[in-house]
Amino acid sequence: MKYLQDIGSYFLMLKKVFGSFTKTSVLRHLIFKEINDLIVSSLGIVAFISFFVGGVVAIQTALNMDNPIIPDSLIGFATRQSVILEFAPTFISIIMAGKVGSFITSSIGSMRVTEQIDALEVMGINSLNYLVFPKIVALMFYPFVIVLSMFLGVFGGYVAGVYGGFTSSSDFISGVQQDFIPYQLFYAFFKTFVFAFILATVPSWQGFYMKGGSLEVGKASTNSFVWTSVLIIGANYIITQLLLSS
Repeated sequence: MKYLQDIGSYFLMLKKVFGSFTKTSVLRHLIFKEINDLIVSSLGIVAFISFFVGGVVAIQTALNMDNPIIPDSLIGFATRQSVILEFAPTFISIIMAGKVGSFITSSIGSMRVTEQIDALEVMGINSLNYLVFPKIVALMFYPFVIVLSMFLGVFGGYVAGVYGGFTSSSDFISGVQQDFIPYQLFYAFFKTFVFAFILATVPSWQGFYMKGGSLEVGKASTNSFVWTSVLIIGANYIITQLLLSS
């Protein structure tokens, strides 16, 4: 029964988020602040992880190619497919659930504990629109983070494969270009937008409706990461089944 209540409160929150909008001038300032806090501040960790995971994918692919008949271009092909289809959109989103999701939950939860949200509502401000809507808009720029992750993942694979002596530059680039299907990019970015919406709303819901003190803020941040990750993985399965299976 509690799960049904939670699902209901989540969708009621979404309804309130898109009702009774705050002044445009105020929202504009909040949106730019959220872009800096949620997107720009995440570029460093995303770049670091993407580069080295791309390199690991290339090395593992090369070390498992025992058959001499298999061309070295497979290293580039496998790196591209792994990074574009799953690593960049899905696993970076799970990492962001820990970084961005916890930040959103703790910031809104702290406002709940210190009664700042109550103060907003006393002033007649739609607190959900004021707090959550800028985060949703900011995370609509999340695909730019994934583009960076895709590029650096493939580039990391190139550096590891070529300079590690596993393949030549021409073979790797040939593998990256081999059998490229543009629809796979549409699939990757479609689910990226879905994940961005989940990243913005689920942690906000956890923080907004938490009860208690500072200890409960920590628990809410943990629950936020868990449920955001679960929903991202579940959505990933459903979207893959709908868009790629035929």
